[in-house]
Amino acid sequence: MKRFLPVLAICVACAGSLYAGGATNAFPVLTLEAAQKLALQNHPQISAANYRVLAAREAVKEARAGFFPNANLYANGVAAGSDNTRILAGGLNNPSVFDRTAGGLAVSQLITDFGHTANLAASSRFQAQAENENANATREDVLLRVEVGYFSALEAQAILQVAQKTFDTRQLLSDQVTLLASNKLKSELDVSFARIALEEGRLLMERAQNDARAAMTSLSTSLGLHEPKQFELIEQSPTDFSITNDVSRLVQTALSQRPELLSLRAEHDAALRFARSQRDSRLPTVSAVGVMGDAPSHDSHLPDHYAAGGIQLSLPLFAGGLYTARQHAAEYQAQSDDELLRSAEDNIVRDVHIGWLNVNNALEQLQTTEQLVRNSAEAYDLAEARYKIGSSSIVELSQAQLSLTSAQIADANARYNVLIQQANLNHAVGALR
Repeated sequence: MKRFLPVLAICVACAGSLYAGGATNAFPVLTLEAAQKLALQNHPQISAANYRVLAAREAVKEARAGFFPNANLYANGVAAGSDNTRILAGGLNNPSVFDRTAGGLAVSQLITDFGHTANLAASSRFQAQAENENANATREDVLLRVEVGYFSALEAQAILQVAQKTFDTRQLLSDQVTLLASNKLKSELDVSFARIALEEGRLLMERAQNDARAAMTSLSTSLGLHEPKQFELIEQSPTDFSITNDVSRLVQTALSQRPELLSLRAEHDAALRFARSQRDSRLPTVSAVGVMGDAPSHDSHLPDHYAAGGIQLSLPLFAGGLYTARQHAAEYQAQSDDELLRSAEDNIVRDVHIGWLNVNNALEQLQTTEQLVRNSAEAYDLAEARYKIGSSSIVELSQAQLSLTSAQIADANARYNVLIQQANLNHAVGALR
């Protein structure tokens, strides 16, 4: 029977390992690159931004339509009240009205409006560029959330591993102390302290489990998934980043390629061209107009066919200040966009400097926590050895174990904080596309 118990324990352990391995392998593997690709395909914010780009492109076609001919088909069927109808209500000088049915084609072609339509088309093109950059900004925001969510999930899983290992170690210690106390080799006080440490480890593990599930839920949302999904994530290592006092290169890169800035510059240009178009709306418009048609049935006074053409000039004289107000409103909007652009540039310079500082600080903290883990591990090994030989109390061992656990959690936080801060800096520079 005594020989059977170790064999049974080994079988149970192997079965547990196989079950755990099977449960882990049941989750689909997700790399960071695959997560980014999945988010770009599924995230609704990216789809919405792409639709806005398409709508802005259609607005460009709408503005350009003024350069092309305008053709309309007409059909009329008129029954006059009498043969000598001359005057109709609603007009001071109506033409003669006869019984007739007629159909025709009217064509008009803009010759010039002295820049009004050209500036409208240019404004719509700049606006389309702004929407395209807004879509790029949305894409970068989504990619940033994916990277932060991915690294946060890895961080939560690493902390869960530390918590699980801590719990297992305290469970083993509690079992050993309980066994020694039953043989009168340890006191009941040691048993109480061991059980307290065990329950504290259990609380730590339960919090870590909940945090890991919450992090995976947040990652699923950043991927554009409607429901939370579990993945097996691939471990990431911090990329090479040299600590330097020269951050001007990163600032210049951000000012030249951040999509938010490019969008604001395009919006400013669009507002300027729109203001010019409103100014030009007070100028004459010259168009060529032509009509032709046929009358299958008509009064004998009317011809069978008709055609006419000419040049039409229109000049707005008075509209109660409408055109001037539109021009001034557009000019004020352009000035507002210029100020917003200056503010955005200042904010981006700030974000780059802060992101650069955070990366440097995260790297320094990582070096510190790595040393802290080594020192805490040495202290724990010494405390454990002293407790086994009876040279110290369980309080000293529990304190050393707590210090080691805190150091390991801090190291996991620091390791993934480097990755998160690198992602934030890349986003500030505009390098996440």
